[in-house]
Amino acid sequence: MQAETRANRLRIGTRGSPLALWQAGHVRDLLVKAHPGIEVEIVPIQTKGDRALDTPLATVGSKGLFTREIEQALLSGAVDLAVHSLKDLPTTLPARLMIGAVCEREDPLDCLVTKGGARSLVELRAEAVVATGSPRRKAQLLHLRPDLRIVDLRGNVGTRLRKLDESDWDAIVLAKAGLVRLGFENRIHCVLSQKEMLPAVCQGALGIEIRQDDSRTAALVSPLDHAPTRLATAAERAFLASLGGGCQVPIAALARVGWGTLSLEGLVASPDGRMYLRRHMEGPASAAEALGKALGAEILEEGGGAILGKVPEKTSDARKDKR
Repeated sequence: MQAETRANRLRIGTRGSPLALWQAGHVRDLLVKAHPGIEVEIVPIQTKGDRALDTPLATVGSKGLFTREIEQALLSGAVDLAVHSLKDLPTTLPARLMIGAVCEREDPLDCLVTKGGARSLVELRAEAVVATGSPRRKAQLLHLRPDLRIVDLRGNVGTRLRKLDESDWDAIVLAKAGLVRLGFENRIHCVLSQKEMLPAVCQGALGIEIRQDDSRTAALVSPLDHAPTRLATAAERAFLASLGGGCQVPIAALARVGWGTLSLEGLVASPDGRMYLRRHMEGPASAAEALGKALGAEILEEGGGAILGKVPEKTSDARKDKR
């Protein structure tokens, strides 16, 4: 009887933020649709990053910030799978864990939420105050508008919106995916184009992490895997891994897959946006990881290594900026 009960039940480990719970609920709904009758329990787990939401990322450190405790629960068997914003997941996973599926990606672009009626970066007043906790966003904002005053911003989506409303800031930058998923689409004043703001590696994609030896869970999550998204994110993760970039390094990438071809754009910048290197590469989608590595190597050879060398070594683990 116990075996029958376990075969009909899955436990999802997730962070406890509203967005993380939405994402876990989305995966639960997909699992129930794919396997009618299955019981799926969501298990919220507090991470180090959740306990320090008012502290700048630069002072917290980034390795395992939003994943370590969840992965420990997965390894111990306390949960059967973990749902992550794929941009939070390190390019090198702990032994015995793997990505079992990558769900279809939401719009990966960033957007501007403003006060005062501005509908674009161009319309923001001179020396406008823009809040973001992301070095990637800060670097690209300053590259386009060196006059902007950038202030730090942490917290979940709702908290960030409230801080904007209660402050004298002119705007904040958030991922469109998070706003759409939580029903805040009406707060979007401008979706920043790929040319204006290249997104974080894997932004908008959900990764399902499982144990390598758990064939049962692997089979259950396999229908949720979206091949184009998996290929695109594999290229982006390979690009990040080849650079050795971390949460505090302004690195961005976006891959798009169509008609068997993968198009990948990546950039490396200095924190102040003055040093800025952006390159593009295309090739067969089946060679996604190789393309990511090749683009990373090209950027390093053309000066990316010098840019990355200006970032403190303590922040250089293979992770992404938190949204």
